Amino acid sequence: MTPMRQPTVFVTDSPEPDDVALISDGLDEFNVLKAGINDRRALAVLVRDPDTQRVVGGLTGRTSLGLLFVDLFYLPSELRGAGLGSEILRQAEDEGRRRGCRTAVLYTISFQAPEFYQRNGWQKFGEIPSNPPGPSRVFMTKDLTELPCRSGTRG
Repeated sequence: MTPMRQPTVFVTDSPEPDDVALISDGLDEFNVLKAGINDRRALAVLVRDPDTQRVVGGLTGRTSLGLLFVDLFYLPSELRGAGLGSEILRQAEDEGRRRGCRTAVLYTISFQAPEFYQRNGWQKFGEIPSNPPGPSRVFMTKDLTELPCRSGTRG
Protein backbone atom coordinates (compact mmCIF):
# COMPACT_ATOMS: atom_id res chain seq x y z
CA MET A 1 0.00 0.00 0.00
CA THR A 2 1.34 3.42 -0.96
CA PRO A 3 1.63 5.81 2.00
CA MET A 4 -0.46 8.98 1.78
CA ARG A 5 1.49 11.98 0.62
CA GLN A 6 1.84 14.79 3.13
CA PRO A 7 -0.63 17.63 2.39
CA THR A 8 0.70 21.12 1.64
CA VAL A 9 -0.07 23.89 4.13
CA PHE A 10 -0.05 27.50 2.94
CA VAL A 11 -1.16 30.97 4.01
CA THR A 12 -3.16 33.33 1.78
CA ASP A 13 -4.91 36.66 2.15
CA SER A 14 -7.28 35.88 -0.72
CA PRO A 15 -8.83 32.43 -0.25
CA GLU A 16 -11.10 31.09 -2.97
CA PRO A 17 -14.80 31.27 -2.02
CA ASP A 18 -15.11 27.51 -2.64
CA ASP A 19 -12.26 26.85 -0.19
CA VAL A 20 -13.92 28.99 2.49
CA ALA A 21 -17.22 27.17 1.85
CA LEU A 22 -15.51 23.78 2.21
CA ILE A 23 -14.11 24.76 5.62
CA SER A 24 -17.42 26.25 6.78
CA ASP A 25 -19.42 23.25 5.58
CA GLY A 26 -16.97 20.82 7.15
CA LEU A 27 -17.18 22.60 10.51
CA ASP A 28 -20.98 22.70 10.27
CA GLU A 29 -21.09 18.93 9.64
CA PHE A 30 -18.79 18.29 12.60
CA ASN A 31 -20.89 20.51 14.88
CA VAL A 32 -24.12 18.80 13.81
CA LEU A 33 -22.54 15.40 14.47
CA LYS A 34 -21.48 16.46 17.98
CA ALA A 35 -24.45 18.65 19.00
CA GLY A 36 -27.19 16.92 17.04
CA ILE A 37 -28.55 20.32 16.02
CA ASN A 38 -28.43 21.90 12.57
CA ASP A 39 -29.75 25.42 13.10
CA ARG A 40 -26.99 27.68 11.72
CA ARG A 41 -28.50 30.42 9.57
CA ALA A 42 -27.16 33.61 8.08
CA LEU A 43 -28.78 36.88 9.11
CA ALA A 44 -28.66 40.31 7.48
CA VAL A 45 -30.47 43.56 8.19
CA LEU A 46 -29.84 45.80 5.19
CA VAL A 47 -30.41 49.49 4.46
CA ARG A 48 -31.31 50.49 0.90
CA ASP A 49 -31.05 53.91 -0.70
CA PRO A 50 -34.66 54.90 -1.50
CA ASP A 51 -33.72 56.26 -4.94
CA THR A 52 -31.24 53.70 -6.27
CA GLN A 53 -32.36 50.67 -4.20
CA ARG A 54 -28.68 49.89 -3.65
CA VAL A 55 -27.62 48.60 -0.25
CA VAL A 56 -25.72 51.36 1.57
CA GLY A 57 -25.16 49.73 4.95
CA GLY A 58 -26.47 47.30 7.50
CA LEU A 59 -25.62 44.37 9.71
CA THR A 60 -24.58 40.80 8.95
CA GLY A 61 -24.30 37.88 11.30
CA ARG A 62 -25.64 34.44 12.00
CA THR A 63 -27.60 32.40 14.49
CA SER A 64 -26.55 29.02 15.82
CA LEU A 65 -27.12 26.94 18.96
CA GLY A 66 -29.16 29.64 20.67
CA LEU A 67 -26.69 32.45 19.97
CA LEU A 68 -26.98 35.49 17.73
CA PHE A 69 -23.55 36.47 16.39
CA VAL A 70 -23.19 40.01 15.02
CA ASP A 71 -20.27 39.87 12.59
CA LEU A 72 -20.29 43.17 10.69
CA PHE A 73 -22.21 46.42 11.18
CA TYR A 74 -21.70 49.52 9.04
CA LEU A 75 -23.59 52.72 8.31
CA PRO A 76 -22.21 55.63 6.30
CA SER A 77 -21.60 58.72 8.45
CA GLU A 78 -24.55 60.63 6.95
CA LEU A 79 -26.94 57.94 8.27
CA ARG A 80 -25.58 57.89 11.83
CA GLY A 81 -27.02 59.70 14.85
CA ALA A 82 -30.73 59.58 13.98
CA GLY A 83 -31.67 56.19 15.46
CA LEU A 84 -31.24 54.07 12.32
CA GLY A 85 -28.37 52.08 13.84
CA SER A 86 -30.44 51.26 16.93
CA GLU A 87 -33.33 50.17 14.70
CA ILE A 88 -31.06 47.87 12.68
CA LEU A 89 -29.65 46.36 15.88
CA ARG A 90 -33.16 45.92 17.34
CA GLN A 91 -34.35 44.15 14.20
CA ALA A 92 -31.38 41.76 14.33
CA GLU A 93 -32.03 41.06 18.03
CA ASP A 94 -35.74 40.49 17.37
CA GLU A 95 -34.94 38.06 14.55
CA GLY A 96 -32.52 36.27 16.86
CA ARG A 97 -35.31 35.90 19.43
CA ARG A 98 -37.67 34.53 16.74
CA ARG A 99 -35.00 31.96 15.94
CA GLY A 100 -34.77 30.90 19.58
CA CYS A 101 -31.60 32.77 20.54
CA ARG A 102 -31.23 33.64 24.21
CA THR A 103 -27.91 35.49 23.95
CA ALA A 104 -26.18 37.77 21.44
CA VAL A 105 -22.43 38.31 21.08
CA LEU A 106 -20.14 40.57 19.07
CA TYR A 107 -16.83 42.30 19.15
CA THR A 108 -16.11 45.85 18.16
CA ILE A 109 -12.97 47.95 18.20
CA SER A 110 -12.52 50.55 20.93
CA PHE A 111 -12.63 53.44 18.42
CA GLN A 112 -15.73 52.09 16.66
CA ALA A 113 -18.89 51.81 18.72
CA PRO A 114 -18.75 50.25 22.20
CA GLU A 115 -20.77 53.15 23.64
CA PHE A 116 -23.44 52.69 20.96
CA TYR A 117 -23.87 49.05 21.92
CA GLN A 118 -23.94 49.89 25.65
CA ARG A 119 -26.72 52.44 25.02
CA ASN A 120 -28.62 49.59 23.37
CA GLY A 121 -28.33 47.28 26.37
CA TRP A 122 -25.14 45.40 25.52
CA GLN A 123 -22.50 44.67 28.18
CA LYS A 124 -18.74 44.40 27.84
CA PHE A 125 -17.36 41.04 28.97
CA GLY A 126 -13.79 41.29 27.75
CA GLU A 127 -11.17 43.43 26.07
CA ILE A 128 -7.95 42.51 24.30
CA PRO A 129 -5.33 45.16 23.47
CA SER A 130 -4.10 45.42 19.90
CA ASN A 131 -0.53 45.64 18.74
CA PRO A 132 0.74 48.29 18.22
CA PRO A 133 -0.78 49.70 21.42
CA GLY A 134 -3.80 51.94 21.14
CA PRO A 135 -7.06 50.42 19.99
CA SER A 136 -8.41 47.25 21.53
CA ARG A 137 -11.03 44.64 20.69
CA VAL A 138 -14.05 44.93 22.95
CA PHE A 139 -16.19 41.81 23.37
CA MET A 140 -19.86 42.39 24.19
CA THR A 141 -22.98 40.37 24.94
CA LYS A 142 -26.69 40.92 25.40
CA ASP A 143 -29.30 38.77 27.13
CA LEU A 144 -32.09 38.38 24.57
CA THR A 145 -34.52 36.93 27.11
CA GLU A 146 -34.99 40.42 28.56
CA LEU A 147 -37.39 42.18 26.21
CA PRO A 148 -36.85 45.94 25.98
CA CYS A 149 -39.75 48.36 26.13
CA ARG A 150 -40.21 50.20 22.84
CA SER A 151 -39.67 53.50 24.68
CA GLY A 152 -36.00 52.57 25.03
CA THR A 153 -36.14 51.65 28.72
CA ARG A 154 -35.88 48.10 29.92
CA GLY A 155 -39.16 46.39 30.67
